[in-house]
Parts: sequence; C-alpha cells; structure tokens
Amino acid sequence: PGRAGARLGSGALTAMWARGLWTLLAALRACWCLLPQAGYLHPDEFFQSPEVMAGDILNLQVYYPWEFLSSSPCRTVVFPLMTSGVTYWVIKSLQQLDVCSSCINSYTLLVSPRLLLTVFSFILDYSVYQLAPFWGADPWRAMVLLAGSYVTLVFYTRTFTNTLEGLLFAFLMMLVSSRKAGGSVAEPTSSPLIGVVTTAGFFNRPTFLAFALMPLLYWAGLIVDSQKSIKTVIIHFLKLVLCACFTAVVFVTADTFYFTSLGLDNLYSIKNSSLFDLIGQLHEKMIVTPFNFLSYNLNPHNLALHGSHPRVTHFTVNGIMLFGILHILAVTAGFKMLKKYIYQLIWVKLYYRGSPGLLVHSEGNPTLLLFYFVPLAFLSLFSHQEPRFLIPLILPLVLFSTSQDRAGKWKHLIITFNVLGALLFGCLHQGGLIPSLFHLEQLVHSPEPSNHSRHYTLLFAHTYMPPRSLLNIKKRDAHIEVIDMAGSGEETLCHAVGQQANNFTCNDCHVFVIIPGTVRATITKCGVSFKNETLIFPHLSMEDPPQIPFLFSGNWRSQLGLYILQVDRDQ
Repeated sequence: PGRAGARLGSGALTAMWARGLWTLLAALRACWCLLPQAGYLHPDEFFQSPEVMAGDILNLQVYYPWEFLSSSPCRTVVFPLMTSGVTYWVIKSLQQLDVCSSCINSYTLLVSPRLLLTVFSFILDYSVYQLAPFWGADPWRAMVLLAGSYVTLVFYTRTFTNTLEGLLFAFLMMLVSSRKAGGSVAEPTSSPLIGVVTTAGFFNRPTFLAFALMPLLYWAGLIVDSQKSIKTVIIHFLKLVLCACFTAVVFVTADTFYFTSLGLDNLYSIKNSSLFDLIGQLHEKMIVTPFNFLSYNLNPHNLALHGSHPRVTHFTVNGIMLFGILHILAVTAGFKMLKKYIYQLIWVKLYYRGSPGLLVHSEGNPTLLLFYFVPLAFLSLFSHQEPRFLIPLILPLVLFSTSQDRAGKWKHLIITFNVLGALLFGCLHQGGLIPSLFHLEQLVHSPEPSNHSRHYTLLFAHTYMPPRSLLNIKKRDAHIEVIDMAGSGEETLCHAVGQQANNFTCNDCHVFVIIPGTVRATITKCGVSFKNETLIFPHLSMEDPPQIPFLFSGNWRSQLGLYILQVDRDQ
C-alpha cells in the first residue's frame, strides 16, 4: 500500500507539473503572436488570405495572386473571409466608430489575422486532450508535447490554408473517435458533421481527402460493426452525403458570387433580380474552385513551375525537419509493425489459413500510424513537396509518441530541436522583411514638409515577395510604387536601380532598395550612391545564405541583416 500511495503521489505531481508547463507554453504561443513573430515562412501565409482580404475589405493596395483572379479561380474565398476578412472588418469598424483613430496600421494588419488563428490553434490542444485517453496516451503529456513543438508555436499561428487543414483534420479525428463512460467504443452519431467537415476541408485544400481517408474508413468500420440493421447503416451514409452536398452548394455559391459579376459590386442588380433569374445566373457561371485546383496541380508542368522534388522528400527530409525524432520513431515503429504483420500473414496463411488481423494483434497502435503514413504517402505522389504540407500530421504523431511514452527518453533532444526550430523559423528566416515593412510604413506616412506630395519607390530584391498590405496604402494613393525584383541577377538589378536613380521626370522622388546583407556587395557595383542605410537584424536568406567565414568576422551582423538603402539621386 505504501508503494502504491507513493506512485499515486508521484503521478499527481507529474500531472500538476505537466499542466503548469502546458499553461506556460500556451501563454508563450499567444504572447509570441502579439510580439509579433518576425520570421517569414512562405509567401502563401500572406497571399492566400490576408493580402486578398486587405484589398477587398480595407481597400488597400495589394498584390492579388493568380489563384484569386476571376480568370483562374483555384482557392475558395470562404475561409479567407471567415479569418482575415472578419478581423479586418472588426478593425475597420472600430476605426469608423472612432474607438481608435489609427486601428488600421501595419501591426494590426499583421497580428489580427494571426491572433485569430492562434486562438483557433487551441482546437488542437482540446482535441489532444479528448483523444489521448481513446488512444491510450496521457492527456497532459500529449498536450505538452504538442504545445512545445515549434510547428504549433510557429506554423499554427500563421494564416496558412495548411493550418486550417490541420484544425479540420483534428476536428474530424474527434468526430470519429468516441468512447462511452465505461470505456467501450460509442456508437457513431456524427454523420452530418463528418460530411460538413470533410467537404469544408476539401474546399479549403483538396489534399484534405488524403488526411480524411483513414478517419473516414475507421468511422465506416465502426458504423458497420455497431449496427445490426443494413437500413441503419444506409441512413448514416445518406446523412453524411446529404450534408456534404449541402456544404458544397454553400461553398460553390459563395465562390461564384465572389469570382464573377455576381459579386459585391453588383448587389443592387441582384436585389432587383428574381429568384429564378439569380439561380439561372449561378448555374451559368458556377465556379468549383477545388476542381480548378486539381486540374492545375495534376499537370506536372505546372507543378514544376513551383519546384520539383524527389518523391521521397516528405519521408526523408520534410518529416524530420518538422517533427525531428518523433518522425524517426514513427518510421522505425512502422517498419517493425509492417515486418511483423508480413511474418504473421505468411505464418497464418501457411499453417492456419486465417487472417492475422493487423489492427488487433499488433503491438503498439498501428491505426495511428496509418493516420500518419497514409496521408504522407498520398502527398508523396506529387513532385512538389514542401514541409508545411505535413503540419496536419502533428496530431496523430503526438498521440502515437505519447501512447507508450515513446518520446519520454528523448525529451532533451526534443526540447533542443524545437528551440532551434522556433528560433530559425520564428525569428531568423526572412526575419528582416516584416520589420522593414513596418519601418517603411511609418516612413511613407510621415508628415510632408512641402505642399506637394512626395513619391516613393520601394525596390525589393532577393527577398520573399513583400505583402503590400502591410504598407497600409489606399488604392487611390498613387505616390508609392513597389517593385519586386525577386532573385534577379546583377545586370537586371543594376539596370532597374539605375533607371530609378536617373528618373529626372520626378522632382521629389525617394528611391529605397531593400536587399539582404549577403548580396550587399552586388548593389555597390551598380554605380549608384546611397545617402542613408538602415540595417534590420536578424535576417537569414536561405536562397542567399551567409558565407561561414564572414559569420566569424566583425561583419557578421551585415551577413545576417536586411538593408534599407536610400538612393542618393543628387549624386
């Protein structure tokens, strides 16, 4: 009895410690979002939601990506409206009501959509808390592992469609995994919600079907096993299909209104149209964005434009880059289970002529491994493979890693890995671009000393695509021009800079060149002098990485910085 009591006391202390640690990590997630995070992960975090909504709702100068053009609609507008659109509408309303005179600025434009996604990210924590007992894991240990992952701290606080895909995947896993109070598997009753979530996920990203496949098969197995009547089984599936169809109609209608002449600019004509005329117009101009998305991405030539990778990149590189040792543990366990299953299959077929039953007699939890590896395998069929495509898989991986405390003995390695990942992607990676836009927003909106307005030309080179919305420029303002030179070569870059410097048709023009320190020497060869230099630190460009010897010299800050150079037109 004494030993049992000691174990209970130790377990209570461990649980209390885990709760406290999760609370600290949750606070870190929220505070780091508000700070804000300077790291710039990928242009899609801006150009698939905030940039588009800033143009539509706040009437700011933005760059509309091709997926949101009426000539090539490949992204649903529903989720951008529900996330960035809602937050921008709120700050716009607050400013119009004089609650705050300058609610719309570069900080609120960046942080408000991120803050909403950060709040939504706690759906992951709640799902882990609910699912852990079902899959034989300790809830609080699993939540600490989730909250301490840099994937949660960085990726799940950004406005990626992959973030929403991960949240919908978590919701779907909760719907298909339920137990009664006594611990037995409960009868599935969530058919309508499963249909809604699956369809919504498909419209957000068609790749959601790869993540939904195993949960849906698992749910279908529970339905068949728990029902004695074929009629009841059919009713469950009919409910799912009907709700999925209704959800699809909602998305198609919203996208059709947005991408065609039936949009917001034509509300007056819509009000004066009959219901039958409106239905007829919708039918003629119906837009189904996931089909356009699939049509584009199933073309190998189109994928090659975005970068081609070996088919094993997700397995061998991206999984390790995101999840570290947890991915390696899952791969190891997967190979062991597969080897054992093949052995059982051969043994039973030869001697007993029966079925080995993979999901029953295997050690560990092969169902969670299937939830992890089946989507990974489907995504590996495409040649374009980016790490963020895998972030929804953090949920089954965390549950698997804590189900038998597999991650416990690797905790020091896990902590080191996630600290380094958070610093790299949350602070360093393209980390000077967002602060530079904050600085330039204040500069271009500074009071003008003369009666005539100044003209600004902002030339970005060798950086990720700058989100124009963070400059907070109204569409009617024509005195600010943004030029994105991307990764242009020396000759092209010098030609553009020289052209702007020698533009004598503009008297009060200010030209700024924004360029990483690693290519700072290139701009000095252009024959143009600069009168002001501002260094934003830190900034790490993986496309133009710093040379290792320079990092150990007195010039190391320059190599890890982003320069804002003002062209001296008087010279």
